Amino acid sequence: MSAKNPEYDFKWCPGCGDFGVRRALEFAMSDRIINREIPMENNVVVAGIGCSGNLVHLLEGDQPYGFHGIHGRTLPIAMGVKMGRPDLNVVVVAGDGDFLSIGMEHIGPQAARNLDITAVVMDNAVYGLTKGQSSPTTELGVTTSSTPYGKLEQSINPLDLYLTLGASFIASGFSGKPRDLAKLITAGMDHPGFAIVHVQSPCTTYNDTYQILKGNPRKGIAPLLWDISEEHDSSDYASAYQAIHSGGWPVGIVYRNADRPTLNQRIQAIQSKVKQKTTQELLDAYDI
Repeated sequence: MSAKNPEYDFKWCPGCGDFGVRRALEFAMSDRIINREIPMENNVVVAGIGCSGNLVHLLEGDQPYGFHGIHGRTLPIAMGVKMGRPDLNVVVVAGDGDFLSIGMEHIGPQAARNLDITAVVMDNAVYGLTKGQSSPTTELGVTTSSTPYGKLEQSINPLDLYLTLGASFIASGFSGKPRDLAKLITAGMDHPGFAIVHVQSPCTTYNDTYQILKGNPRKGIAPLLWDISEEHDSSDYASAYQAIHSGGWPVGIVYRNADRPTLNQRIQAIQSKVKQKTTQELLDAYDI
C-alpha cells in the first residue's frame, strides 16, 4: 500500500481485517512447509469472488497454487482439486457473502463427505467488494445500501450452521490477532477432514466492527470476543453447542472430530473391493 510496504499491494481498504487473515495464512503455510519439509507448491488456495479473493496472491516469494473461481463455488472447485490430487493441501478462502449465501448449498454435502480441505471464511457481515449490501450474517434491521429501511431477514449463526451440517472441525478466530489465528488455521490444515475456520474480519469502509468486537471500556462497550477455555472439550458435541450459544463470539477451536473417515479414505475402501479390469476386458463388455 506504500513504497515502504510494497508487499501490501492489495486492493483492500486501509485497516481491512483481511490483511490480518492474509498474514495468518502466510504464517500457517510457511510453518507447514518447514515442519513437513515440503515445497510451497504442495499448497493450493481456492478463492471465490469478493475481497477475500486477493488471498490467492499470498506471498512475495514462493507461492501456493492459486485458483480464482466464481462466486459461491469454492467448495466444488476445491473438491475437484482434492479428488485429482489427494496429496495436496487445499485451502478455500471466502467471505461471508460468498460462502454463506450462494455458496451455502455446498457446505452440507462437503460436510457429509468429510472432504479433507480447510475453509477460511472472512466474515465482515456485509458485501464489501460491491459497496456494502447486507449479507447472511448482517444483523436484523441493519441499514445497508441494499436495505435502506433495515434488513428484513434474521442473521444466521455460521458456527451453529457448521455444527448442524456436520463439519468435523470448527474454529472461530479474529483477524486482529494473526499469530493466534495462524494456530487455528494450522490446526484446521492438520485435521483429517472438513475443517472450517470462521474469522471475524471487520470491513472498515462499510461495517467497522472493531470496537464492538474488541470492546471499549471508556465508552462502556463490553467486547463480543471471548477466549474459549482450555478446559473446553472440543470433541464433545454438546460442549461445542454450548460454546456457540453462550453469547458474544467465541475464539478458539469449537469442535473437532478426528475419528470420521475422510472422503478419500472412503473412496479407497470402495476401490479395494472393486476388481480392476484390463482395457481388453472393458472392450469385450460391449456387445458389438
